[in-house]
Amino acid sequence: MFKNYFKIALRSFWRHKFFTFVNVIGLSIGISSALVIYLIVHFDFTFNQNFDDSSRIYRVVSNYTFSGEEAHNRGVSGAVPEAVRNNVSGVELTAPFFELSQPNVLVPGKGGVSVKFKLQDNVILADGRYFSMFKYNWLAGSAKTALNAPNQTVLTADQATKYFPKLSYSEMIGRVVTYDTISAAITGIVEPLKGNNDFAFHDFLSYSTAKNNKALSDELRSDDWGGTTSSSILFVKLAPSASVSNFEKQLNLILKKNNPPKPENKGNSRNFTLQPLRDLHFNNIYYTFSSGRVADKPTLYGLLAIAAFLLLLGCINFVNLTTAQATQRAKEIGVRKTMGSSRAQLVIQFLCETFFITIIAVVISVVLAPVILKLFKDFIPVGIKLDLLHQPNLFIFLFLLTIVVSLLSGFYPAALLSGYKPVLVLKNQASSNSSKTRNAWLRKSLTVTQFVIAQFFIMATVLVSKQINYALNKDMGFKKDAILIINSPWKNRTRSKNQVFKNKLLALPQVSLISLGKDAPSSSGTNSTESSYNDGKKEIKVELYERMGDPNYINVYGIKLLAGRNIQYSDSTSGLLINNTYAKILGFKSPNDAVGKYIDKFNGDKKMQIVGVVNDFHLESIRSTIKPTCIHINNGYYNSGTFHIALKPQTAGGNEWKKAIASMEKAWKEIYPEDDFEYHFFDENIAKFYDAEQHTSTLLTWATGLSIFISCLGLLGLAIYNTNQRTKEIGVRKVLGATVTQIVTMLSTELVMLIGLAFILVTPLAWYAMNKWMESFADRTTISWWIFVVSGGGMLLTALITSSFQTIRAALANPTKSLRSE
Repeated sequence: MFKNYFKIALRSFWRHKFFTFVNVIGLSIGISSALVIYLIVHFDFTFNQNFDDSSRIYRVVSNYTFSGEEAHNRGVSGAVPEAVRNNVSGVELTAPFFELSQPNVLVPGKGGVSVKFKLQDNVILADGRYFSMFKYNWLAGSAKTALNAPNQTVLTADQATKYFPKLSYSEMIGRVVTYDTISAAITGIVEPLKGNNDFAFHDFLSYSTAKNNKALSDELRSDDWGGTTSSSILFVKLAPSASVSNFEKQLNLILKKNNPPKPENKGNSRNFTLQPLRDLHFNNIYYTFSSGRVADKPTLYGLLAIAAFLLLLGCINFVNLTTAQATQRAKEIGVRKTMGSSRAQLVIQFLCETFFITIIAVVISVVLAPVILKLFKDFIPVGIKLDLLHQPNLFIFLFLLTIVVSLLSGFYPAALLSGYKPVLVLKNQASSNSSKTRNAWLRKSLTVTQFVIAQFFIMATVLVSKQINYALNKDMGFKKDAILIINSPWKNRTRSKNQVFKNKLLALPQVSLISLGKDAPSSSGTNSTESSYNDGKKEIKVELYERMGDPNYINVYGIKLLAGRNIQYSDSTSGLLINNTYAKILGFKSPNDAVGKYIDKFNGDKKMQIVGVVNDFHLESIRSTIKPTCIHINNGYYNSGTFHIALKPQTAGGNEWKKAIASMEKAWKEIYPEDDFEYHFFDENIAKFYDAEQHTSTLLTWATGLSIFISCLGLLGLAIYNTNQRTKEIGVRKVLGATVTQIVTMLSTELVMLIGLAFILVTPLAWYAMNKWMESFADRTTISWWIFVVSGGGMLLTALITSSFQTIRAALANPTKSLRSE
């Protein structure tokens, strides 16, 4: 029976080659998009799920309220791990660890010469508790004894092979690895964790090593309840009967006991909460770890919506074209019913035809998916791939997708075609007028739906592009162009080396000005301090954000001085610049009024004079509001080694900057021979703030293009069908004197009405969605009326051009050919 269905399907496909091609292409695009998006979404949503009892594992995180502003930290105070272990009930297991700050690693090489691996990330202090909570497969050594003593280390297999490429795992045991100045013997080799997870650590140095190392001990501060560092991480596994709220209540009572609130800190607070393990990968408040990637759930849901829309467009094309061809298969259906076919058999036959087309589309999609992944590799997470042999879940997904698409596309056409009455069909009365009207209304409704989706994508793409362009070109209060940033190596920097390097840079003819400081005006780095100002009536406490630099800082970045003078080296302990926002918060109506006044408490109990007021500038992207900010000289940070270099303009087509960078690298190697030379342009850093929006724009552009392409394919198919159905009508009208323009207008009128209706429906939806998206920006562009007009006009023009290929051809046809049979 199915062999017969297959033969009938092939004959039907061959007889209607163009419509089959349109259906296959439309479904292939939708299924390809769904497959690639499934790979992305499945990749992110399966993070951190392969651990035993993962639903009972939590990370302890810190939360602050300071002068009404909230702050969050993924770490805890140094004293918290042991306090939880000894004094909090309901805890089955604790696993503290400490992230080391990119140590240089030395391993013994040939001839006694050490091999250096620079700035290794994902190196942590840990002990057996870590390996008890997060199960690794041990290739050498044992979890029970591997990190029991000071100066021991465990490596993952990949890292061990990197350090000792010619040794077996058993031969590596006992070998010495040096982390900066700390030597440790290898006591275990483990396989990297399997499955998708955020635990990319590969060097595990024993926690007890800190007992014998003052620098490490000072970093850990294991008796401290006051400070918090994001490097000090604590995971807990709760007992099956324990509650999260009870744990948090106990720990916060211990915090209050050991670090009671002070009267002068009234209004400020700190507490600990539990973050579920499965939330790590998606939380951009606490983030994962230092080198971890955070996925954005709204973006993933948006991708799923795009996949659903593109699939829906392909299915709508199929339904439209199949129902449009219904009368062409009416006689076939009548004969089959007369010969004894039941309606159920006909439904199965037509569903099988849809299934065969869907299978072809799925095969094409599987071939296209790797190409699409390669095309979008720049912003698809590393690790996503299509591997049918090792991803059995893909077979399940493709099977379910094939069934769903086949039913969505084929059920209504199958029910419609199988419902024809053989007596009427064989009398050339395939369907009643009401049935024709119902089918026509269905096709029109589906066509409107297509245009609604396509126009929504167009409008969203235009607005996102407009907002990105606004963000990149907005005056953020400082100069962005022709500024180079170089950070000297923090483990090898001294004041004298910084000064020598600065002098060498100033000698270059392409360099205009240099400032030594810390972060650029707008950066991902954040420093803030509590400030207090008494205006004679009340005390004004503010979280004051800091930028640190020398007197050239505001000149390099072109930050406008509104009142007073610039900072001088002598101001390192007594004076600072503030921005206009902070001046207004302090109650000064004019920037000049603030000059000479004193901040009573700054960075503790230090008293600082306001020597000048600068124009407001953004500390981060324009998603954030302007914050109260100061610029000051700090002797420690002044020598920290961030060089802000203003370059002279290049000549048209010149390579002066390239030569300057080559000279800078040469000077670098003279002063820091063991460290890599790295630089970046400031405007590139600003652009990185909007990477997510850039990716969204790219995806929307592709979705828009694909939705328009699918819609136009279906539109062309319907235009061909409609003109074929109205061939004799067109011939009669031409004989009676109708012009080509009049006939094209007649054939296009319905299309214009459908697009107009879609425009009316989509405009309020698009405006609402775009307005919600724009709410994440503190400073945003306007949602201009022309966005909707251009989108609607562009869709109308595209549709008219697509259909015109067939309508003009039909209008130009010789009427004698269509009327000959009459």
